[in-house]
Amino acid sequence: MIDLRSDTCSRPSSAMREAMAWAEVGDDVYGDDPTVRALEDRTARLLGKEDAVFMPSGTMTNQVGIRVHTEPGDAVLFEQSAHVYLLEGGAPSAYSGVLPRLLPGTRGIFTAEAVHAAVGSPHPFFPSTVPAPVRLLCVENTHNNGGGTVWPLEDIEAVAAAGRERSLALHLDGARLWHASAFSGVDEAAYAAPFDTVSVCFSKALGAPVGSCLAGPAGLIARARRFKQQIGGGFRQAGIVAAGALHALEHHRERLNETHAHARWFAEEVAAFGGIDLDPLAVQTNIVRFRLTNVRAADFVEEMHRRGVHALPAGPHEVRAVFCLDVGDEETRGAIDVVAGALAELN
Repeated sequence: MIDLRSDTCSRPSSAMREAMAWAEVGDDVYGDDPTVRALEDRTARLLGKEDAVFMPSGTMTNQVGIRVHTEPGDAVLFEQSAHVYLLEGGAPSAYSGVLPRLLPGTRGIFTAEAVHAAVGSPHPFFPSTVPAPVRLLCVENTHNNGGGTVWPLEDIEAVAAAGRERSLALHLDGARLWHASAFSGVDEAAYAAPFDTVSVCFSKALGAPVGSCLAGPAGLIARARRFKQQIGGGFRQAGIVAAGALHALEHHRERLNETHAHARWFAEEVAAFGGIDLDPLAVQTNIVRFRLTNVRAADFVEEMHRRGVHALPAGPHEVRAVFCLDVGDEETRGAIDVVAGALAELN
């Protein structure tokens, strides 16, 4: 089976397994797992932040990131198709008790003007205690539902400046920030610089089996450690999994453009098939989203699965395919052939 459901479906390499098997460990709840601390320190340095905290998942780092900046009843600005809003189990409301306020975007990217419009203009005739106070602005780079879209640095800086002007805290969902840097050539620290907190993932196309970090100022990360523990994120001998993440960070970042090349190859071939609506130039990183003009996505992905490729429906007529380091030339060619066969069968 060629698995294109997500880059989280990759398997650890032999070298990564070796690093995990011999990792030096302690008890992370007590703060004395040396491999966890090495991963946190390395991540903080890469992102230009004072500290970082290792957690089991990107959902946890995002949600703890929201919690450290807000109190129940506060409002948070999300782009309308943001992962943290749509695909994290309703956690902003359930865990932090915040009110989502949605921003219009194009492939996940919104403008400074949208931020100002959402915050609004206070007037002394209207009590400031009536609306929920907007406390936090969230940005996602790359943007999953936008098809792996990369924010231009100048656009990031513009929306961040708007947030600062309106006294908002800033959080970056950088689950695939590594991909944004690989595609654009912009250093991860430059992308992270405008934000108070940054979440990054190691189990996407970096290929680690588990884990994410939340990075930021030391005081906020100390507060984040409290919330990590509160919701059951306290590890024990976590150095075993942290070693996999550290190996991925040190050895797999330079390979991310391989996944981008396979995604673009797949997109270019598939876009030429009748019955598919896809602009290959819109594929920037490792995520390909395409629209079927004559077939239901549910039927199509089931036919693909029957032929040996696992992909996901992303709407009534939309399909998502994600490329990781396990998917090479042979698998990409095979996936292209399966798409052609499924189209012929169903049209």
